[in-house]
Amino acid sequence: MGHVRIFQILHHLTRSSALHCTVTLRHSLRKPGESLHYSSFCTFSQRRTVSTETVMDHCISDLTDWEKRLLTKLYDGLIGGQRAALAESITLVESQHPRKKELSQVLLQRVLAFRQEQEKCNAGQPLAFRVGLSGPPGAGKSSFIEVVGKMLTGKGHKVSVLAVDPSSCSLLGDKTRMTELSRDMNAYIRPSPTSGTLGGVTRTTNEAIVLCEGAGYDIVLVETVGVGQSEFAVADMVDMFVLLIPPAGGDELQGIKRGIIEMADLVVVTKSDGELVVPARKIQAEYTSALKLLRKKSKLWNPKVMRISSQTGQGVSELWETMLQFRETVQTSGELCNRRQMQQKVWMWNLIQENTLRHFQQHPAVRAQLPLLERRVTSGEISPGLAADLLLKAFSDKQP
Repeated sequence: MGHVRIFQILHHLTRSSALHCTVTLRHSLRKPGESLHYSSFCTFSQRRTVSTETVMDHCISDLTDWEKRLLTKLYDGLIGGQRAALAESITLVESQHPRKKELSQVLLQRVLAFRQEQEKCNAGQPLAFRVGLSGPPGAGKSSFIEVVGKMLTGKGHKVSVLAVDPSSCSLLGDKTRMTELSRDMNAYIRPSPTSGTLGGVTRTTNEAIVLCEGAGYDIVLVETVGVGQSEFAVADMVDMFVLLIPPAGGDELQGIKRGIIEMADLVVVTKSDGELVVPARKIQAEYTSALKLLRKKSKLWNPKVMRISSQTGQGVSELWETMLQFRETVQTSGELCNRRQMQQKVWMWNLIQENTLRHFQQHPAVRAQLPLLERRVTSGEISPGLAADLLLKAFSDKQP
């Protein structure tokens, strides 16, 4: 669906509905022993300008006593670094239940406010380092994460791993792949199955990152399966995107999309040990040459190609030093803050498009006409463009 049609739908939604909010949870930090404060009744139209106070106050329906206790328990446990509270909070934001979605947004706003206060004490710089990891099957992503994760926890870092797979509903697979790291009390591994929807990757993973950072994890690793479009979604939510490739022979450059290579801030050739050292060096040279011909993602950083061995540990320390060098470069220049601000905007528009499409598909007039119009399109009676215009007209003219 094109941007023009998206905006037509948005215009209809803003014209036909008003957001009525009752008791509002204020998202200021709660002092020890101080109860949560709720503002009085508020009502505003989506057509009006949203004030700063309205942005800070996330409006939802009246909270029950049980919901208040639940949110307080989750928030206190989360900022206290309790793994159980983090797991329960991520489960809440992953829920598709409308009421739980509202509760998750209240929790997220409080965590965001807490994180902003922490960043103010850090000269406005982010406290956590978000790293996206991608690569084709067999690239050794799990071994890489386990070796790097153990090294980082040994240095005093707290590491969270979010494994994103739009096609999977696995709940235990990621922990069985990273046995040592999963037993580390300074590491947290969470699979993020999204029931096959790319939009789910954006929403749930973004929110899980926020919760992990609120729980004190200063290194967040986001792993994708290395197929489909999930890499592009993940690249829009991390500070650094790392592409892992195996040292296999053949037309390796043809096997990975050019767009994914262009997104990479760092390319890592894995399994560079034993008989694979020579092929690994060859692949390193090929990618180094290829990166010189591609468009640079950053004005200040030239993507590098490195070799490591998860089995022997060779190159792992040097790899981390390079990643820290990247972070220092983009942080001191202000590029990191600009990148995160742009990612927040992308996140917002992704959610708008996802929710707008759902409203459109659930509209009674659209649902009534859709089967007939789909049959006429597939039979060639009318063009897809005309069918889309008819559905949009039905959506705009008839109120549900």
